[in-house]
Amino acid sequence: MKFRNKLLAVAVAAGTALSLGMGAAQAKTFKYAFQGDLQTLDPHGLFETMTLGFQRNIYEGLVIRNDKMEMVGALAESWENTDPTTWRFHLRKGVKFHEGGTLGADDVEFSVKRLSTEGSDMKVVAALISDVKIIDDYTVDLITPSPNPILPLQLEIFYIMDKQWAEEHNSVEATNVKGGDEGNYANLHANGTGPFMVKERQSGVKTVLVRNPDYWGSMTSNLDEVIFTPIDQDATRVAALISGDVDMAYPIPVQDWGRLDDAEGVKPLAGPEARTIFLGFDQLRDELLASNVKGKNPFKDIRVRQAFAAAINLDAIKKKVMRGASVPTGLMVAPQINGFNGDLNEPYAYDPAKAKELLAEAGYPDGFEVTMDCPNNRYVNDERICQAVVGMLAKVGVKIDLLAQPKSKYFGKVLAQNGYDTSFFLLGWTPSTFDSQNPISALMACRGGEDDIGAFNLGGYCNPRINELAAAVQSETDQAKRQAMINEAFKIHKDEVGHLPLHQQPLSWGVSEKADIVQRPDNVFDLRYASIKD
Repeated sequence: MKFRNKLLAVAVAAGTALSLGMGAAQAKTFKYAFQGDLQTLDPHGLFETMTLGFQRNIYEGLVIRNDKMEMVGALAESWENTDPTTWRFHLRKGVKFHEGGTLGADDVEFSVKRLSTEGSDMKVVAALISDVKIIDDYTVDLITPSPNPILPLQLEIFYIMDKQWAEEHNSVEATNVKGGDEGNYANLHANGTGPFMVKERQSGVKTVLVRNPDYWGSMTSNLDEVIFTPIDQDATRVAALISGDVDMAYPIPVQDWGRLDDAEGVKPLAGPEARTIFLGFDQLRDELLASNVKGKNPFKDIRVRQAFAAAINLDAIKKKVMRGASVPTGLMVAPQINGFNGDLNEPYAYDPAKAKELLAEAGYPDGFEVTMDCPNNRYVNDERICQAVVGMLAKVGVKIDLLAQPKSKYFGKVLAQNGYDTSFFLLGWTPSTFDSQNPISALMACRGGEDDIGAFNLGGYCNPRINELAAAVQSETDQAKRQAMINEAFKIHKDEVGHLPLHQQPLSWGVSEKADIVQRPDNVFDLRYASIKD
């Protein structure tokens, strides 16, 4: 039976601060803004980088990356591969959830099972684990469907919940983000083991975190309170940073870097991001949901996909939209990702005349109409990228009806929970494992099969050989053989124009000169390494 402290977490934090003689004037408050809000506090509700990155400060997994992006133990002190399909994790003893419960193996077992509930958007992680066995209170075995030498690398975004807390609040199933699911307690409340606790949550307005006085781990942060505010307008977000209303804001439009250089007390913080921005097509349905073409699906014809690739000028997007800060790409992974092969990275050639020729050959000499789904507050200059694509396709006769929406509505529309309601879309992806197996499995593999992969293959591109390679790459320990398999998967996908990679976007943050933070290449803001000077 777990010990449970019934005091409110906030009261605990406040009482600890007073017992240490900490006056209000000494408290360190950090304010920051992002272009959109996190969609839920439920750690199993949405597979989306910003939401999972924010939750990482509240919830923790068995493993975590440190400030050098090295994988280290978090709630697990150690682990070993006891047989080809079994990973044994030894949990830290004495770790407390924010409301007082003690971490145990039953919480890990519960969390694994919760990943597979109807409202979970984390089924791609659930598919990695076929069974859980509790060895004792602090030892648990995760059984994999087949040998998986990289399982620990794949578990950083698998957060552990307090089983007893979830049962008490009728939240044993994950939040269904599509429907808002306001009735799920875990959507608006949190009880993790992480360095910060939720003090206040106002969806779309602000989220306030306070330091966890009983945190088991160490961190360099001196923050006592963190106030996060979503600011969707670029100009407003930049102005808030320059005026001192926030200490950090992201993303900063690349065209505003000069403003930060010229302003006092702030600076741009830019670097290469391991995120690939790409376009995708519905290649599964016999008729597109949003097109004037009836009775067939143009995107099933490789010539149409090739035409789109030839019509889009990546260098123009880099120069005019991204102000030279993006890196055009021909692959679905960035150079920072294990398995990247520069020899395969040549982008599709820009050739609008060829695009028109291919469309005519496919039976669309006058083009056709289709709706494009695009977020307008998720990636750097996302809507502007989509607008540029619209203009380029118009020149070859394709009319695009652009539907640009805030990420909450965008993801609610295009993800599995809404039946992949999209015909043509823009998406970005950073492999959580920093390994190529992740995008091969999640983005490029056929979805809906017995292997339960391809969950984020929104357009339903399918070549069964890629599924075979995804499974083989998952279990292969010989690095030369593994790289050959990765190369084969990427080449098949590229030859068939499974998606249209555009570029790796730049990290684009703006910070106060009083702030000391670590900029991770996966664009995750980790508060463990954030401090503010007097």
